[in-house]
Amino acid sequence: MHPARSVILFTTLSGLGFGLLIWLGLGLPTVTGWSAFAFFSVAYLLAGGGLIASTFHLGRPERGLKAFTQWRTSWLSREAWCSAATLLVMALYGAGLVFLEARWALLGWIGAALSLLTVFTTSMIYTQLRSVPRWHMALTPALFLSLALAGGALLAGQVGYAMPLLLLAGAIQIAHWLRGDGALARSGSTMNSATGLTGGPVRAFEPPHTGPNYLLHEMVHVVGRKHATRLRAIALVMMVLVPAGCLALPFSHSIAALAVLSHLLGILASRWLFFAEAEHVVGLYYGKR
Repeated sequence: MHPARSVILFTTLSGLGFGLLIWLGLGLPTVTGWSAFAFFSVAYLLAGGGLIASTFHLGRPERGLKAFTQWRTSWLSREAWCSAATLLVMALYGAGLVFLEARWALLGWIGAALSLLTVFTTSMIYTQLRSVPRWHMALTPALFLSLALAGGALLAGQVGYAMPLLLLAGAIQIAHWLRGDGALARSGSTMNSATGLTGGPVRAFEPPHTGPNYLLHEMVHVVGRKHATRLRAIALVMMVLVPAGCLALPFSHSIAALAVLSHLLGILASRWLFFAEAEHVVGLYYGKR
């Protein structure tokens, strides 16, 4: 799949933002007043910035509100409703902490559950696609959820939770890569099924047309094996190992900032690969797989 910058930013930033809101909803860290305002500002900037970035991937961004109308059948619509509900509930919860120094625990738990559900609905936008076997597995929502929880714990300063969650997210990421590498072959889709021809192996003689089109631009993106391996290593080191190493050191604001920045850059690399390595079965029709 074509790794669009807007979608990479959306999944990365919103995952971190809603991940932080999960921990804030659970009362971790215990903050009120201006400290609470700072944490909620970071969470809303990340979550809101990610959602805004997603609109740039729409051909007609002004029609984005129509996404709310398809909640019965569309995970994108469900994500829109969940994110709106989360931001509203957490705004009320945050207002209590900031202006009244009161923690309405039940409201916070509801907001945390909605934040988790929002990340899940985001992951299901991709998991549901049978046409992209690399995404169509249970490890995809597990990856999104684990990274949101780990990144949120890191931003919330919850070292005791962040360390094991980072390692768990790294293990799930490796499993997702390994499982995804053979997903297209296991799906049973071949050039025969793509073209509808039977009677023997089918191979591409020449392209269906002479120039590129929308499907080739959006659905077919080939990454070299060496390039992908190098990026995987970079993503894993920056997303998991560097932040985990920083957490093992005595606390300082500069080390904490390094851990967060490294984790963010690692997720960006991981998400680029998430889209770039995704093999849409339409590529078989064009002889690209």
